Amino acid sequence: MIRRRPRGESSTSELDRRYGRALRYRRMLIAGGSGNPDGMAVILMTGASGRIGSQLRKRLAHHELRLTDLSPDGDGVAALDVTDGDAVERAARGVDVILHLGGIADEQPFEDVLDANVRGTERILSAARRAGVPRVVVASSNHAAGLWSRDEAGPDGLPDDVPPRPDSYYGWSKAAIESLTRFHHDRFGLHVVCLRIGRCADYPSNPRDLAVWLSPDDMARLVEASLTATGWHLVWGVSANTRRWWSRAGGRAIGYEPRDDAEHWAAEVGEPDPSSETHRLVGGGK
Repeated sequence: MIRRRPRGESSTSELDRRYGRALRYRRMLIAGGSGNPDGMAVILMTGASGRIGSQLRKRLAHHELRLTDLSPDGDGVAALDVTDGDAVERAARGVDVILHLGGIADEQPFEDVLDANVRGTERILSAARRAGVPRVVVASSNHAAGLWSRDEAGPDGLPDDVPPRPDSYYGWSKAAIESLTRFHHDRFGLHVVCLRIGRCADYPSNPRDLAVWLSPDDMARLVEASLTATGWHLVWGVSANTRRWWSRAGGRAIGYEPRDDAEHWAAEVGEPDPSSETHRLVGGGK
């Protein structure tokens, strides 16, 4: 009996034609090798001048980085508007991975986050497909699932892939981005990891951080693990915090092993109020 491929499923030969050198690079990475002679991935980074982008630049410097930002800060960062699909496609040619950190990173009016975050990410995903880039790593946010609570977590923690429950227009935009990436995976075979980032900062600075802090070093480890992940994944971006209540399963599935723990700063930041939304909700009640 001849098996018909479901709509949206691509054969290996079709993926080879579509992704060419970049797909071969991915397969060699999975096998423990590299598609480049020096073992580096070619990474297009958007939002490279932002807080997380700036933290990652030196930590991923062993790769070949193409750094871009809407408002570049110099230091090798090129100007790129992620809502300009043609410009994104030109920037993506010849890269192995797009690390998409660009966009609006806090609550803003609906039209603003719709344009910068949702339309911008659609341009990134479409450009990846047209340019033959097999993988995109996307900065989502805990605010995409911000209204889930500790009471719903269960003994193994709140799963990485809980359905979206955004707590703001910003959180909604990140939930919409996650849906877009799933579409591009299912329909076009793009490999995507969406990182539901907690609070990425040099050090914890408040009681909530004892649970949701993500150190810059662990952020780099999370990105490194994402570079060889296949399929579509939602993964909590959080360190190995003693008080973490978000599941570790999604990270383990792609080989992410965090090392840092916010508990070292517990005496400095103080204890959380167990009755507060800041402590109870994923998004901290924002």
